[in-house]
Amino acid sequence: MNTQRIAGIVLVVIGLVLLVVGLNASESVADQVSNTFTGTWTDKTAWYVYGGLGMGLLGLLAVVFGGRRKLA
Repeated sequence: MNTQRIAGIVLVVIGLVLLVVGLNASESVADQVSNTFTGTWTDKTAWYVYGGLGMGLLGLLAVVFGGRRKLA
């Protein structure tokens, strides 16, 4: 396994962890109050969720397309 695929797997794992942390944070009292009055998550929760999604997608792309060998 080459370095790009290993880095991709690491990014997918970190992305999943950030996503889970963000979704758990969205259930907090502070986030529920913010959602009630503004209709959105707090900034910190949004960064966790969007960052987790972005890192997971980037890692998945690195796993799928990383390290392909050139033909001739």
